[in-house]
Amino acid sequence: MYKLVAVALGAVVALASAPCLAADNAQQDKMKACNAKATGMTGDARKEFMKTCLSADAAAAPAAPMTQQEKMKACNAKAGDMKGDERKKFMSTCLSGDAAKAPAAAAPAAAAKPMTQQEKMKACNTKAGDMKGDERKKFMSTCLAG
Repeated sequence: MYKLVAVALGAVVALASAPCLAADNAQQDKMKACNAKATGMTGDARKEFMKTCLSADAAAAPAAPMTQQEKMKACNAKAGDMKGDERKKFMSTCLSGDAAKAPAAAAPAAAAKPMTQQEKMKACNTKAGDMKGDERKKFMSTCLAG
């Protein structure tokens, strides 16, 4: 009799804990989905997006499309340091929602990050080529400054 009660009690505890495990998995799934949507975002824009995404109701999040303001914010974050025509073209593509073109255009933003001093030195040395003496010094000084 005691064994039957113990087995029954164990089954009740196992069944009672199952919804808790499912809830944890749902939160993990939500985190994965939000991380995937936040690709390319950095800094405060990413923090704000993740906060909004994770706090959104699970049923409402997929159904609600991004507002124009949210699109603008996300595209600005992805555009990074782009300038001029490159930025205009990227923003136009990004805001129109053309997913196939937008991520490819974001790649130059990552390449535009500042070079380290060592990287500058290497690049300038390559550009200097066979220069010698004062000509090389002047070139290297200009190259490393800019």
